[in-house]
Amino acid sequence: MTQTTSHVDIRCENSMDIARPGGHYSHVCMGAGQVFISGQLPIRPDGTHLSDASFEEQARQVLANIDGCLACAGVDKKSLMQVRIYVTNIDHWPAFNEIYAEWLGEHRPARAVAGIAQLHFGFAVEVEAVALLGSDHPHTPSSFQ
Repeated sequence: MTQTTSHVDIRCENSMDIARPGGHYSHVCMGAGQVFISGQLPIRPDGTHLSDASFEEQARQVLANIDGCLACAGVDKKSLMQVRIYVTNIDHWPAFNEIYAEWLGEHRPARAVAGIAQLHFGFAVEVEAVALLGSDHPHTPSSFQ
């Protein structure tokens, strides 16, 4: 699904590689040279909720969902500028950090980590992100090139 607003060049899309949105939002919105990725939960592409899975399995699925969103936007992990991570148990932070570092490799975007009371459906982790579109992407203004 692609939606473009008439007053501003914003394109919103849903990745075909991850589960359809469960609410009134898009997986990815692009404009002004940036990609905004909605919070991703540990849901498999077939819609299976992983709320009963281990924290590590939930974390890996969330990051796989972020990969699907990046691909939908035509960019990769090296385009990430900021990542926000929400965990329901801050004691899981070391495990997440290890999985996250393995996933990202040498790239180190800005990030924030928040320990929160609960997430939708009883999930243990959610991740949202902002990435930069390449200068050759159609949704990058010429002033960014």
